[in-house]
Amino acid sequence: MRALIRPVVMSLSIACLAALLAALPASFALAQGKMAPAQAAPPPGQQPQLKQMALTEKQIDSAVTASKEMDPITAKLQPNAKPDPKVITQLEGVAKKNGFASYDEYNNVMDNIGLVFGGIDPATKKYVGPETVIKSQIAQVQGDKKMSPKDKKQALDDLNAALKEPAPEIQNKDNIDLVVKNYDKLAAIMGEDQN
Repeated sequence: MRALIRPVVMSLSIACLAALLAALPASFALAQGKMAPAQAAPPPGQQPQLKQMALTEKQIDSAVTASKEMDPITAKLQPNAKPDPKVITQLEGVAKKNGFASYDEYNNVMDNIGLVFGGIDPATKKYVGPETVIKSQIAQVQGDKKMSPKDKKQALDDLNAALKEPAPEIQNKDNIDLVVKNYDKLAAIMGEDQN
């Protein structure tokens, strides 16, 4: 079922990461030197603004490598909890070790990958757009005879909510080809079950 609600999870993870970074005390952010000052969280119900960028093959490779170290660290974070400066320092270290200027840059690369990845049909591995993928996932959930009614209702609610919040238009069209080209290795870090 994880693959069925991938766009929902991606949008939630983007929002959670943005909230985590926004919750950093300004004095901690400024004390880190190269880190940007903490930004205010977006109004309730509104997604944080994604800073779109042109991705490179090196950034994708670095993101794949870094995520293998980042995921165990971020998995321990509690939603809406005050960020632990030690954890933030760990994340910064992993990001820098993998060629990113900061954890913010790593997040921005992951967000840009996720923007494209959410629009790739996992069956054909072609970019069809997030709306088409979500509609396909809704049809899969509706036709799933093994899913409990409660899980089916929750998945459909999540997917329909995601459908109502359109993803931003991709500004860097070359990102589509790059993410599609690297789909298989990105699927492992983006929560996509391999078919």
